[in-house]
Amino acid sequence: QERLRSQGEDHGREMSWVTSLGRYARKSARRSWSRSLPVREFAASSLRDDPVADMAAGPMNMFQAVNNALDIALSSNDKSMIFGEDVAFGGVFRCSMGLREKFGSERVFNTPLSEQGIVGFAIGMASVGYTPIVEIQFADYIFPAFDQIVNEAAKYRYRTSSTWHCGNLTIRMPCGAVGHGGLYHSQSPEAFFTHCPGINVVVPRGPVQAKGLLLSAIRCPDPTLFFEPKILYRQAVEEVPFRDYEIPLGQAEVLRIGTDVTMIGWGNQVHRLIDAAEMAEKDGISCEVIDLQSLAPWDEECVLASVQKTGRCVIAHEAPRTSGFGAEIAATIQDRCFLQLEAPVQRVCGWDTPFPLVWEPFYLPTPLRVYDAVCKVMKF
Repeated sequence: QERLRSQGEDHGREMSWVTSLGRYARKSARRSWSRSLPVREFAASSLRDDPVADMAAGPMNMFQAVNNALDIALSSNDKSMIFGEDVAFGGVFRCSMGLREKFGSERVFNTPLSEQGIVGFAIGMASVGYTPIVEIQFADYIFPAFDQIVNEAAKYRYRTSSTWHCGNLTIRMPCGAVGHGGLYHSQSPEAFFTHCPGINVVVPRGPVQAKGLLLSAIRCPDPTLFFEPKILYRQAVEEVPFRDYEIPLGQAEVLRIGTDVTMIGWGNQVHRLIDAAEMAEKDGISCEVIDLQSLAPWDEECVLASVQKTGRCVIAHEAPRTSGFGAEIAATIQDRCFLQLEAPVQRVCGWDTPFPLVWEPFYLPTPLRVYDAVCKVMKF
């Protein structure tokens, strides 16, 4: 009995520790992502060709900006339509809310729970002149449709010598960490698709970019995968123009000008880079922060110009380190900027493990981990 009572006390302490860790993880997640985004307070150079300058705007979070972009796309193109799992009533993140009522059930409709079928159907519609905008409920669910995307959509134009194509196809999907998603609702699978010629890969960092990039993706003559960091759907708020506008695909944006270290990211990771840059500034280190926005194609010239100036580079993304897209950027920098580099290119990424649940704060490339990499390249 004494032994059983002792084991019970040990088990109680263990469960108390796990519960405390869970509370810490949730609080840490809220602290990391509850901050509102700055309202277009970026480096002057990034606004040189700003497509949203001088437009009437109002506050929107990211899911509202996506909804607004979808509304404009359906209004401006009679052949455009939205379909996917549960999109008819607004989707699990409410991005298509109200669109079925406005445009009808023939243009906004639910599908069976079959990602392969959803994407295959969309490819067929795009190939005969329609503009399908597909929603995959979570980016983690995209893998059943991998063959349709990589072997059909990406190669359609090439194999028919441009006689046929499915360039009007857009596939939207929520991606990335959310604070409680675990291994099946937190992944960032963008690198799987950047390896495949023939498709665009886009990841916005906030509402303004989500609207402009999504409209560009929908109207682009190539199939586009549009990854939306779901933690930003409600947390990110900006002054978003009401009018129709586009942000060019393949064009990075310099958010912060610096002279000592170039920091590169996309999606929600950009905000962690900005936090890390502010930490480094207190130590007298000047960091330049670049949001790629598009991974395929990606803005090599912008990145290379920055690294040639600073001589140091830190790349960060939530996806696992091995074969992540950061490796492609690092290889290009070391090929094109080798003589200008003052230190090896550093990558700060998710670990090479399945995405954890209570251990999420230790998995993510936090501002502190990025700051450590900045210090490392400065001391090299």
